[in-house]
Amino acid sequence: MARLNGKTCIVTGGAQGIGRAICEAYAREGAKVILTDKCIDAGQQAAKEIGCEFVELDVREESHWERISKRYPQIDVLVNNAGITGFEDSPGPHDPENSSLEDWRAVHAVNNDGTFLGCRYALKAMKAAGNGSIINMSSRSGLIGIPGAAAYAASKAAIRNHTKSVALYAAQQGWKIRCNSIHPAAILTPIWDAMLGDGPDRDEKMATLVADTPLKRFGTVEEVAAMCVYLASDESSYTTGVEFTLDGGLLAGSAASPG
Repeated sequence: MARLNGKTCIVTGGAQGIGRAICEAYAREGAKVILTDKCIDAGQQAAKEIGCEFVELDVREESHWERISKRYPQIDVLVNNAGITGFEDSPGPHDPENSSLEDWRAVHAVNNDGTFLGCRYALKAMKAAGNGSIINMSSRSGLIGIPGAAAYAASKAAIRNHTKSVALYAAQQGWKIRCNSIHPAAILTPIWDAMLGDGPDRDEKMATLVADTPLKRFGTVEEVAAMCVYLASDESSYTTGVEFTLDGGLLAGSAASPG
């Protein structure tokens, strides 16, 4: 039986990468999927191929969330997936000494304001039924320092903490609304293409980038989506305020053989 039958699920940043994989997985599991993205053409195309609805949403804009709220006043699942690294529009620097305030604010506007607004909307949309699941996409970078991407790391750490605040608030109200965060490390998405290229040395570059990962490979978007299916389903009804790390064992320590 499909694990998400009858559930209305909204996914932000669903046009590509991890977001699209989540939409595809939710659709396979029987959910009514609303794919949202600020990129209209890419979002419409992805929704058409998946067979779900598309709604334009810039997560930074409160007016966009108000529009979503009017259109979908009751939902079961929200995945706050939309996020940026900061390098999309600015080559940097993004270190703590030289990063500009403009670049810092741009990252936090998407990653933190977007997650805050999404959580606020989801609580209002779920509290009538008294249950639901909010899934916030953090990162392994939210658990450790990243000197060359200070704004990104700080924003993902804030998502981790806000997730716990939302989870505890919902529990205080007596709602069965869960809020959990996912912390992917190196997941193979188009964001890596600029670094990896498509030349004959692509595999070599990939191996170098994951050399310190105990499992010696990139993660896949399907693996992240599988975790999102679990957290959206009733199987996770006793799981809230928890962080799930998908990092191939990086935070466990070293898998090197003893000398």
